[in-house]
Amino acid sequence: MAKTEHHPNGLIHYNPQLSHRGYTLFNAMTNKAFLIDMKGQFVHQWEHEGGITNPELLPNGNLIAMAMPSPETEGQKGLNGQAAALFELDWEGNVVWEYADPWMHHDYQRLPNGNTLILKWEPLPKSFPKRIKGGYPAEDVDPNLMLGDVVLEVKPDGSLKQKWKSWDHLDPKIDLICVMDDRREWTHANSISLSPRGDWVISFRRTSTIIQVNLRSGKIKWRFKDPEMSHQHDAKFTAAGTMTIFDNGVHRRGVEYSRAIEIDPKTKKVIWEYTDNPPFTMYTVMGGCVDRLSNGNTLITETSKGQFLEVTPQNKVVWEYINPFFVTNPRLGGRFNGVFRAHRYTQSHPALKDKDLDPGKLANLNRLYCD
Repeated sequence: MAKTEHHPNGLIHYNPQLSHRGYTLFNAMTNKAFLIDMKGQFVHQWEHEGGITNPELLPNGNLIAMAMPSPETEGQKGLNGQAAALFELDWEGNVVWEYADPWMHHDYQRLPNGNTLILKWEPLPKSFPKRIKGGYPAEDVDPNLMLGDVVLEVKPDGSLKQKWKSWDHLDPKIDLICVMDDRREWTHANSISLSPRGDWVISFRRTSTIIQVNLRSGKIKWRFKDPEMSHQHDAKFTAAGTMTIFDNGVHRRGVEYSRAIEIDPKTKKVIWEYTDNPPFTMYTVMGGCVDRLSNGNTLITETSKGQFLEVTPQNKVVWEYINPFFVTNPRLGGRFNGVFRAHRYTQSHPALKDKDLDPGKLANLNRLYCD
């Protein structure tokens, strides 16, 4: 079903008895991020002149987020997800920390020791691209040049503690580029998170693969690749030790559709999934997020429609919201209300302790988008 600005947006559905009550954080492909309550009312907003994408709340109440792309990388075909910087804003919107690099992209992970993991593109060694199979030649790009993914661990003062290079550990014979993707880059990492033991969990879109990296050695200790999963995003462990993934389904055999899945890392079997009915009505080429909530429900972000769904373990939709902010995005061919990820925080979360969450302070915003 096509979605336009004339379709309903904002709060679509709310079941107070079955929902996991709290506040939902999202950005709107602009320079703002918003916190809304269960009724879809705006209770807080942040603003950053460099743009805001992929925001999260830290326990200290600060907002950590990535900026929009820098002029150096913006608009380069096939390189969606770039960011000029990663930064922290306090509750009032003041910048309290920032790390700039025009080639960082997609995701980050704040570590318990205060350091931060950042995904970044770097050119592969000159002889390496010839060893990589799959894909088709990228237009206007030297076939001997290709970007690879690295992980930076950055200290609070901005200094580099370590760098992990994907080409030192991945195998060109196994990690093949999808035949429907170009050869501008190899793996296209789109999420990084931590395992219960502190290992890194990295999702690679172009090879439809998720890996777990040993924190100390840098070696790959676990990998997941399934013929039913295609071009996924947002792989992360739940509190129960399972893993949730947003399976985009791009280039899936037959009809393409997206789904939220949960796997058992030991057996590598899918133990839960959510698809729409019919399945192809939930489909996003890019982005997507799956957050397991503490009551067992799951918050799903469908990026292309800017849609957030909270579903029960039995796949009953108990809360639904659609981002009401549309922006012009030439790279995507028109008006767009997409959201990379949304997250839910309960009022007892440390970040919201003693915070003013009265929607009345944003009365004008609520009047425009909630009334």
